[in-house]
Amino acid sequence: MRFLAALMLWLVTTAALVVAVPTVWAQVTVVGESGYAGLAAAAAQDPRLQDAMAAELTTQVVSLGADNGYTLNPELVRQVALSYTRNSGFPGQFAQANRIAHRWMFTGAVPSGNSTDQWLIDVAPMLSDPSFDATLGTLDLQLPPSLTVPITVDSPELRPGKLRWLATWGPWAAVATAVVAAMSALLTLAAARSRGKALTALGVSALLVGAAGWAGIEVGRRYVNSALNRTTGDIRTVAEVMVGAAEDSLHLWLNVTLAAGAGLVVLGVIASMLGGLRRSPE
Repeated sequence: MRFLAALMLWLVTTAALVVAVPTVWAQVTVVGESGYAGLAAAAAQDPRLQDAMAAELTTQVVSLGADNGYTLNPELVRQVALSYTRNSGFPGQFAQANRIAHRWMFTGAVPSGNSTDQWLIDVAPMLSDPSFDATLGTLDLQLPPSLTVPITVDSPELRPGKLRWLATWGPWAAVATAVVAAMSALLTLAAARSRGKALTALGVSALLVGAAGWAGIEVGRRYVNSALNRTTGDIRTVAEVMVGAAEDSLHLWLNVTLAAGAGLVVLGVIASMLGGLRRSPE
C-alpha cells in the first residue's frame, strides 16, 4: 500500500513538473513585462538584430526627413544607425522600446494613432539617443513622442489585450504549479520506504521533464515559424532573434532541470548505498 502511494505521488510530481517548468519560465521571461524587457535586452546583443534595427531606424529617419522636406543620404544615416546599435546603451533602449509591444498584447494598451490590428514597437526612444538627436537637430526635425512600426501584418487573430488572461492568471498558475510540484515531491519522500530510491525517482522525473522540454521545443518550431511568417523585412529578423533568445532562455532552464535531476539521482544512489550498509550485518 505504501509503495502504491509513493508511486502515485511520484506520478503526480512528474506531471506537476512537466507543467511547472514551462509555466514558471513563461511567467518570468515572457508574461512578466520586466522579464520580457530583459529578454529583449539579451537579444539586442546579437549582431543580426543590431543590423536589422539599424536598417529599420534608417528607414524611419529617412521617411521622417522626407515628411519634413529633407532628402537624407540613406547610407550616411545607416552609418549613424549602425554606430548607435553597436553601442552599449542600445540593449537597454531596445528593451524599453519593446515594452509598448508587450503592453499591447498583454494589457490592451494601444498607442495613440494605432487603429489597426498590428503588434507594434515604438522606435521613438531609440531615435531620441544623442547620436540621432544630434543628426536630427541639425535638420530641425521634430521627433514625435511616439513613432511605432508594425511587428506583424494586420490580422483579425491579433488584437490588443489578446493575452490579457495570461497576464492575469499567469502569476497564479506559476505559483500554484510550483507549489504542487514541491509538495508532491516532499510527500513522495515521506511515503517511500527508501529515501534513497525516492530521491532517485525524483531525479528521474526531472530528467524526463528536461528531455521532454527539449523535444517539445523542436516540435514547436514549425508553429513558431508559422507565427514568424506574419512578420516581414527587417522586423522579421528582429523577431527571429527574439525567438532565438527565448529558446536559449528556455534551454537554460531545461538544462538546470536536467542537472538537478542528475544530482538527485546521484544523491539517491549514495543514500541507498549508505542505507544498505547500515542495514547489513556486521
